[in-house]
Formats: sequence, C-alpha cells, structure tokens
Amino acid sequence: MGAGWADLHDWRLDRRGDAPLARQLYMQVRSAVLSGALRPGDRLPSSRAMAARLGVARASVVAAYELLLAEGCIAARRGAGTFVSADLGGLVRGARPRAAGPAKPKATPAAPAALADFERATVEAEARPFNTGRTLLDARSVETWRRLTHRAVRSLGASHLGYSDPCGLIELRRSLCDYLRAARDVRCEPRQIVVTAGTQHAIDIALRALLQHGDEVWVEDPGYPLTHALLLLAAARPRPVPVDAQGIVVEAGRRLAPKARAAIVTPSHQFPTAVPLSLARRLELLAWARDSGAWIIEDDYTSEFRYGGPPLAALQGLDEDERVIYVGTLNKALFPGLRLGYAVVPERLLPAFVDARYLMDRQPPTLTQAVVAEFMGEGHFAAHIRRMRQTYREQRDALAATLTRRAGDRLAVAVPDQGMHLVAYLAGGLSDRAMEAAAKEAGLFVRAVSRFYREAPPRAGLMLGFSGFPRTLIVPAAARLAALVAAARPPARRSRAAG
Repeated sequence: MGAGWADLHDWRLDRRGDAPLARQLYMQVRSAVLSGALRPGDRLPSSRAMAARLGVARASVVAAYELLLAEGCIAARRGAGTFVSADLGGLVRGARPRAAGPAKPKATPAAPAALADFERATVEAEARPFNTGRTLLDARSVETWRRLTHRAVRSLGASHLGYSDPCGLIELRRSLCDYLRAARDVRCEPRQIVVTAGTQHAIDIALRALLQHGDEVWVEDPGYPLTHALLLLAAARPRPVPVDAQGIVVEAGRRLAPKARAAIVTPSHQFPTAVPLSLARRLELLAWARDSGAWIIEDDYTSEFRYGGPPLAALQGLDEDERVIYVGTLNKALFPGLRLGYAVVPERLLPAFVDARYLMDRQPPTLTQAVVAEFMGEGHFAAHIRRMRQTYREQRDALAATLTRRAGDRLAVAVPDQGMHLVAYLAGGLSDRAMEAAAKEAGLFVRAVSRFYREAPPRAGLMLGFSGFPRTLIVPAAARLAALVAAARPPARRSRAAG
C-alpha cells in the first residue's frame, strides 16, 4: 500500500476564482500525479477527510474524485480507500528513472533551407521592390470581384455548407477546361481537372500519387528551390539536370538518372532563366517518358503573361501517351491570397490523384470557387489578363531600360518574353549574393540567381520581380539598384601565398 504523501501535500482552493471548487481540486490532484509528486499506489485522503481539510462541502470532493476515477487517474479499492492508479507506473513524468549524466538533446526534423531562403523571405519583404510573385489588380477587377463575392454570399446555400467534390466545383472545372483548351492548347475534359490550393499543392499531390520512397526525379538545374525541397519532404531523390538555351538537357537526364520515375519541368518559362523548352527538347522529353514509363509534371506558372505574342502551347498538348500532369495556378494570374490552382490529370492516374487529394485536404473551399467560376464565366478573367499583360509589359520595359541606361556596363539584362520577373546578369566578377545583401540594406528585395543552382556551374545574376509594382515605383527603385551595382567592387582574389 502506498505511502500517505497526499496527506502532506499543500492542497489549496481559491474561493474567489472563477473555476468551480470541484474543478480546482480535480486539476490539483491530476497535476500532482503527472508531475510525480504523487506516485502510483499513493493513497489519497478520503472524501470526508479532504472536505474537512479544505473546508468545503463533501459533494465538491466527491465530484472531483469521480472525474479522476473516470479518466483512470485514481482507483477505488473497496474497504481500503482511494489510490493513484497503478496503471500509470512508468508513464508519468516523475515515475521515469533518471538517466546517468545529462540527457542527449533529441534531434528534431530540420526544415529544408530553401524554405527559409525563399518563401519566408518573400512574406517578410512583401512591399519591397523587386519581390517576386506579386500581382496587381486594377480598379475594374477589384470592383467586379467585390460584386461577385457579395452575390455568392447572398446566395449561400447547402452546396457551400457541407462537403463537396474533392476535385472542385464542376462549374469552375468547366470554366478552367474551356480556358485551358483555348489559351494553352491543353487536351482535357472537366472530369480530369482537380482544383488545388496552388502549384505547390498540385505537385505535392502528384508526388504522393506517383512516387515511392527513394524514387529518383529529374529537376531543372538551376530550378525552383521549393520543388527540390518538396521532393526531399516526400523522401524522393531529386536529380538535378542541367539547363541550356533550349531548356532542360534531356540527354544529360538520361545519363545522370536513367531510372528516374518522373521529371518536373517549367517548359513555357524556365525558372529562373526564362528560356522556353524548344520543340525538339519537348519531343525528346515526351519520348523519354514514353520509353521509360516515367511521368512528366509540367509546371506552367505565369503562362498567361507572354508579351511577344500569344502564349506558347503547353507541353501537355503534344502528349499522345498521357504521361504529362499539367499544373497551373490562379494565384499569379489574379492574386496570391486567392489560393486556388489546378491540375489536369491523365485518366489512368485520376483515381490515385483524387484519393491523395481527398486524404490531404478533403476539398477546396466552395465559396471562393463559385466567385472564380463567375469571374471566368462572365469574361472578366480574360479581360483582366489582357489589361495586366499590357501593364506588366510596361513595367518590365521600364525596369530593363532603367537598369541598362544606368548600369549597362555592369549588368546584362535578359528581357523575357513571358513571366513576371527578369534576370540581370552581373559582369566583372561581382557577387550576386553580396548585391542581394546590399540591396536589402537599401530597402530593395532581389534574389541571387546563384542560389538556384545545384550541381551546374552557377551564374551570378539578380532575379527581379516587376509585376507587383507600378511603374512610378519601379523606375526610382531600379535607379537605386543600378547605383548599388555601379558602386560595387568584385571580391578580392586570394593570392596563392595566402591560400
């Protein structure tokens, strides 16, 4: 029989507190057991003795003891009394034997460094030129969005209050299907479209549906850092494949990872170089997927914004063997806070893809989908894209012209035909990471392109977003950046003697 340490415990109740007395006693006994102050087998005072000691009605103590009995914290023995439950032996904190010497710190999972370097920095530097992924909404789109949102809320019904199709509202999927057929030459039916929270979500679902532990996946080098991090999170093995002026080098991928299960590519606008994947490489990539039984995940980000003519056709439209999973996003076409994207999934992969989506997130929010479906169905989306394409082109040109005029001898500005950012390559041995730090001090946000390389020889450059900032802000900010570049000095080379 356990010792009567409970008789020595400093039981106290706060009669002026909000918590009922029975609740207070219950929590005190429970805390004493969990901390090890009371051990399994220790006897508690009887309800009558505890009530007398605390000066409360016995009913309050009985109520507290009943709660403790119900959760198995204490046990009553007929004719013997009430004791701390023996079932807790070895489980409560105070009952664990102390290890000799200081305990070794437990390892905790480390987040991929790319997350800290990329997306978290994006949020922190939200308003600084030249952050990437930012968009603009003109007054016309804002007013239309407000009106359609009010309409959706006024018509709130059962379809928005319960569970719905994990693939998304059929009205939105039809609108997306019509848009992708017309604007991107994608081969699809509404049943093949799965609505997601964005591109990263769509790729995550695809990886869960396609890969097993340790599978190899081609990624572009340089490439999008979060894709690399996502593969590591999925316990896959990303295999960097070099990129040249025609896009990903398929022959290098065959040589470096001939048994790869998938490839993740950005054919229309390679990240970050902005080069499009040539037709020859597209056909070569599709042939590799067909011959090896692999899959291609086509990330068609910012495809809406091409400035030298109509958008390039999607890789998926060339796919005769249904090996391509096409993913896109409305978050960059409209605004990042929308959190809606989509995937066009081959028929044979659709059941596994939908199951994975269901298990991850059940369904996308129906009210937001309803607004977007109306926005697209009434023609506002196409009109918004046309207006923003003109706006972003003017912002791109203003940024490129200012940098070239003020620091053309130190910068080679690659003006892209598509997308929402450009790359200014540094000359004269300048460090892009040093310029990234200097720009931060000056209130600007630029990304060092060398960070996006894995195994390929890095090239120093600055990635600059131009879509989220009006021309009146871009020009003076670009002038400040150009002044920083013009004043920069390349890092001193170490002499052989110093080495």
